[in-house]
Amino acid sequence: MDKTNDVLQNNIEELEITKARGGVALLGILAGLLISLAGMILCIIMTAEGSLEGVAMTFGITGIVVFSLIFVALLICLGGLKVIHPNEACVYTIFGKYYGTIKKAGFYFINPFVSAYNPSADNMMTSLTQVAVNTVNENASSQAAGSAARFGKKISTKTLTLNNSKQKVNDALGNPIIIGAAVIWRVSNPTKAVFNVDNYQTYLSTQCDAIIRNNARLYPYDTMEDDADEKTLRGSSQEIAENMKLELQEKVAEAGIEIKEVRITNLAYSDEIAAAMLQRQQAVAIIAARQKIVEGAVSMVKMAIDQLGEEEIVVLDEERKAAMVSNLLVVLCGNKDAQPIVNSGSIY
Repeated sequence: MDKTNDVLQNNIEELEITKARGGVALLGILAGLLISLAGMILCIIMTAEGSLEGVAMTFGITGIVVFSLIFVALLICLGGLKVIHPNEACVYTIFGKYYGTIKKAGFYFINPFVSAYNPSADNMMTSLTQVAVNTVNENASSQAAGSAARFGKKISTKTLTLNNSKQKVNDALGNPIIIGAAVIWRVSNPTKAVFNVDNYQTYLSTQCDAIIRNNARLYPYDTMEDDADEKTLRGSSQEIAENMKLELQEKVAEAGIEIKEVRITNLAYSDEIAAAMLQRQQAVAIIAARQKIVEGAVSMVKMAIDQLGEEEIVVLDEERKAAMVSNLLVVLCGNKDAQPIVNSGSIY
């Protein structure tokens, strides 16, 4: 039974406020303020002049009190006028209970006793205030406090980018690597974002760090062998990033966040093994290049011997053919230009 109650509390059904009525309410409040102010002034004047006596005087005083209360009540109603800009949302509570969520831009009139609820903004203001307190410069302190005041309680539903910091992890082969990712995201359910987690931005960043670490441990950075079936962080980064997106979306769905894209933005060996891995890659590249050179040189030598034999330009015995093959391979496979030596005598 307790588990069921916990589930119900963690899954608050979103109640969207769609009726704006801000313009009509503003006109009505202004008209009421003018009428109540005029009535209050009129009663004060009549009472002060002494034109009212007995019961009329009592009604006059009562009128002043009534019009004053109406005027104060209308001033309180002005607090119910809310302006929401495009790509913004605001979650409201009243006396500790969920009241509703405004997700569309407009001029709204709601219960004036509601209050906007966004713990992420509170945490941001607290952190900025702490930075201001720890800063010796008074100008910097005032700027930090001003930045905190501008955050407000509204929730941005724009598409945002989270640049995840570089992390040092070990890949599937145990090699230390540096990896970082960028996450394209937006708040799709503001109600879940403020009620289900304390700070949805910090929650997203933490989950992103954990998922990047977990996925980096499953794959090697790169493979030195011609194995096309094995996935690597370097060769299959797009496919691995798609897996990260699906896993991250599953983790942050409870926080009302939609993940649009995940991209690996930084991928490199750690400094302590970067030089050794570079030498290894160079060695593999040199070996692959030498193999191609040898294959080409052998085919060229074979072609030369075959053409000489077919056209009977010169007849060579096996010993001379071996010498010719050796000389051609040295010329074709050497790193430096060959220096020819002209034999003016007989080859025999």
